[in-house]
Amino acid sequence: MAQNKSRNGSPKRIPYVFHLYISGASPRSKRALANVKEICEEHLKGRYELKVIDIFQSAAPLDRDRIVAAPTLIRKNPLPVRRFIGEDLSDKDKLVSGLAISDAA
Repeated sequence: MAQNKSRNGSPKRIPYVFHLYISGASPRSKRALANVKEICEEHLKGRYELKVIDIFQSAAPLDRDRIVAAPTLIRKNPLPVRRFIGEDLSDKDKLVSGLAISDAA
């Protein structure tokens, strides 16, 4: 379970951190962004950070995150890091399962 104790002893939820690399306003990028936002709002409301990086506008982090295709979603936290590329982002049920999202976490 992705929890630690807060200062007052109650469970503290570790936020999910995602980086979504897109390629401009392509149909695949738009669909990936819409799916990821919908999943986050439905399952992780208030407990996620989503950073969207357009590879056409900012190439700097591409090497650091080893991006070879877009769209690519990286779940940075909680560990382990998980990656989803291209069509993996179009099936919401498969993506929720692969991201190991727990509504109770």
